[in-house]
Amino acid sequence: MIMMHALVISNMVLWAAVIALTVVVLALVRQLGILHERIAPAGALLLERGLKVGEAAPVVTVRDLDGQDHSIGAAAADGRCTLLVFVSPTCPICKALLPVVKASRRSERQWLDVILASDGLEEEHRRYVAAQGLSGIPYVLSSSLGMTYQVGRLPFAALIDSAGILRARGLVNSREHLESLFEAQRRGVASLQQFFDSRADSRAA
Repeated sequence: MIMMHALVISNMVLWAAVIALTVVVLALVRQLGILHERIAPAGALLLERGLKVGEAAPVVTVRDLDGQDHSIGAAAADGRCTLLVFVSPTCPICKALLPVVKASRRSERQWLDVILASDGLEEEHRRYVAAQGLSGIPYVLSSSLGMTYQVGRLPFAALIDSAGILRARGLVNSREHLESLFEAQRRGVASLQQFFDSRADSRAA
């Protein structure tokens, strides 16, 4: 009887320890998430390789999954800009960013067109479009487009103005990163990092 009682107590202590460890692990995971948000860069990460901001974007004609042709990089007579966002069905960050892309498309619709780009098997991307509710947003498959913009990591975005000039580009993984491309265009800089660096240099001088 005494041994049975000791066994019950031992099991209770063991379960209490397991629960306590679980709580500690969950707390650490939460703190890591908070830390990640705090140290995230203020703007989209600008890569050195590829097209330079301020240069004319090459005109690349592509057809979206609905059969509509798009001349990306061509001057737009209606004065609209184009946000080109490179994504992939196998990219979890892309999936998390898509609601932000859709929201930006609605909020900036007066001056901005959004085109999603990727490459691979068409059927896989059609399932992706359906699963993520992307109908109505042009979705193109073109490996040459990715090579033109030297896309090596995802999600990647490029902002092209109505004259066909590349105004901003970079890796984006949050609403702040995506909106930083718009702000970079308004300020006439390649990225917000460049803007802040130039301000710091002017203060130092």
